[in-house]
Amino acid sequence: MASSLATAPAAVRDMQSDLESQANALSKIQKDISKNHEVRKQFTIQVGENELVLKELELLNEGANVYKLIGPVLVKQDNAEAKANIKKRIEYITAELKRMDRALKDLEEKQNSKKESIIKLQQKMQAVQAKAQA
Repeated sequence: MASSLATAPAAVRDMQSDLESQANALSKIQKDISKNHEVRKQFTIQVGENELVLKELELLNEGANVYKLIGPVLVKQDNAEAKANIKKRIEYITAELKRMDRALKDLEEKQNSKKESIIKLQQKMQAVQAKAQA
C-alpha cells in the first residue's frame, strides 16, 4: 500500500504536466480557428466588393471608358479585360474561401479530439487521486 501512495504523486505530476501541454495545444488550435475566422471574413468582404464591381461593369455601355488604379496613376483598361480580371479575382478568392473552410473543419475536428483527450486525462487524474486518498 505504501508503494502505491509513493508512486501516485509522481503519476499525478506526470498527468498534470501532460494536461498542461494538451491545454496549451488546445489553446493554439483555438487561436488558429480564430485567425481562420478573421481571414475568412476578409475574403468574404473582398468577394462582395468584387461582385459589386462586376455588376457595375455589366451596367456600362460597350464604349464606356474603364480605368484601373495602379499605384497613384489611373490607367485606361478595356471593359472586357476589366470584367475578365474581376471574374478571375472572384474565382481565386472563392477558391481560397473553400480552402479556408476545409482548414476550419480540420481545426475543429482537432479541437474536439483534443478536448476529449483532456477530459479523459482529467478523469484519469481524479481516479488516481481518489485511489491515493483511499
